[in-house]
Amino acid sequence: MKPRLFIDTNIMLDLLGERLPYYDSIAKIATLADKSEIAIVASALSYSTVAYLLSKYESIEKIKEKLRKFKIISEISDLDEKTIEKGLNSNFSDFEDGLQYFCSLKSGCTIILTRNQKDFKASNIPVMSADEYLKSINRE
Repeated sequence: MKPRLFIDTNIMLDLLGERLPYYDSIAKIATLADKSEIAIVASALSYSTVAYLLSKYESIEKIKEKLRKFKIISEISDLDEKTIEKGLNSNFSDFEDGLQYFCSLKSGCTIILTRNQKDFKASNIPVMSADEYLKSINRE
């Protein structure tokens, strides 16, 4: 069974916004997903957040095209009532991080990729950066 990686909003933003110095690592992971070596999952919440943040620098047409391409190589974890309820009643100090965490569990992910690992202290699954993940599979 191939690994299922949950992509936190900041990682998705690094990829679609081509933010340096983080872009190269997540681009390698996206390539692995494109080759079906891994599965990557992002929450529906991340799509709107990334679109909003990128809209300060790019046209909505360009952003939608990037999101369409990302959608081809990834899965979307929906945000439903149960997930919101779990986030509201969790030990996460940041509500959005709790929602991301419960989306990752709902989607059967085995690893969460984020640059804010400290925000996922309550996680029961491994949390790492894109660089750390690539090192763990010897794909630096």
